[in-house]
Amino acid sequence: KMARSTTKDAQALFRSLRSAYTATPTNLKIIDLYIVFAIATALVQVVYMALVGSFPFNSFLSGVLSCVGTAVLAVCLRIQVNKENKEFKDLPPERAFADFVLCNLVLHLVIMNFLG
Repeated sequence: KMARSTTKDAQALFRSLRSAYTATPTNLKIIDLYIVFAIATALVQVVYMALVGSFPFNSFLSGVLSCVGTAVLAVCLRIQVNKENKEFKDLPPERAFADFVLCNLVLHLVIMNFLG
């Protein structure tokens, strides 16, 4: 009986999350999709390393850190671009995107340097 109520609660939670997410603006949904893609790419690299091996370990580490770092920067972009976030209400979205691009450039220069 307890498992049935837990299942109903979980279904109600997912329904409410889905209905709330439908009101999310399209630009935030695109950023969310980009974040999911970056994390999925990192997971694919980890699974590949577990199956095949990690002979050039710097390459594996660079690839995973690139994906995770890009996802973190995209989360920061999403926070800054979200209109409901009052902390960044004075920050124009163009400035937030420019910061995202500049930070990605620095991140990937460091990663390229780490590759050797």
